[in-house]
Amino acid sequence: MNPHYPSNGSALSPNGRFGRLSYLGWNMLMTFSLLIIIGMIAAFSPGLFMDSSTLAGSSMVATVLIGLAYLVMLYFSFVFTIRRLHDRNHTGWLSLLILIPLVNLIFILYLIFAKGDDRPNQYGPRRSTRTWEKVLGWLYFLIFPLAILAAIALPAYQDYVAQAQQAQMEQSSYHTD
Repeated sequence: MNPHYPSNGSALSPNGRFGRLSYLGWNMLMTFSLLIIIGMIAAFSPGLFMDSSTLAGSSMVATVLIGLAYLVMLYFSFVFTIRRLHDRNHTGWLSLLILIPLVNLIFILYLIFAKGDDRPNQYGPRRSTRTWEKVLGWLYFLIFPLAILAAIALPAYQDYVAQAQQAQMEQSSYHTD
């Protein structure tokens, strides 16, 4: 390793670089991990997602645990973003753009689609993308748009079904009168 460049060490450290698929792969791993943690908490505290006015005992502990898991996810989200910015030879301070509404959408698209430096830069040499990072990165790239589409389509479909049922009930009551 060239001593003039910082280490590309641990992926959980803000030092070093992440290519596009590494960035997406680690974000996918983080998302899966958070979903598993929330699922486990929900399994052990079934009343957690019911009525917020009845938070007591285990539900309060579960709420705190979910909050801590979210903070850990937020920290690693910044770490991965900083590493991705380093791949573009930008300062990690630009990761704060994630906190600005609407700007963050454009910024994330930039992080996903902008090609990194092929040559070593001030943040180190180009990091090779591991196979599992490529697989998770492509999964993220495919699943995320489908999740957005589902989030839009499912409520619209539910509204349609409710309106159809209402119309059917009105029509059946009209015929019985």
